[in-house]
Amino acid sequence: MKLLNTYTLEIKKSKFNAYYYEVDTIEEVDLIINNLKKEHKRSKHIPYAYKIDNYIKKTDDKEPSGTSGMPILNIIEKNNLNHCLIAVVRYFGGIKLGSGGLIRAYSNSAKEVINLR
Repeated sequence: MKLLNTYTLEIKKSKFNAYYYEVDTIEEVDLIINNLKKEHKRSKHIPYAYKIDNYIKKTDDKEPSGTSGMPILNIIEKNNLNHCLIAVVRYFGGIKLGSGGLIRAYSNSAKEVINLR
């Protein structure tokens, strides 16, 4: 496993910290997610998506259904990525973003974190 890039997006006082990893096994994904949860104890949500060959998973991690895991997975698939994990640690800033706002925030975070230029 290798951390390829990080990116932080701030919207209405909420922070979205995106992490882009190269991974080869589901065990690596589990280890990374557990480490992110330990490192970011004050964060309530760490949605993520990964693709390792035919193994594809996404989770909203208690965000409203379809507002975080799916937008992240869409970015992975649109960019034909494989052996990758994108996780986004969200710190709530006190202002609700609504479903559309969350979808845009998670999608943009995933889009920017894979932009390695």
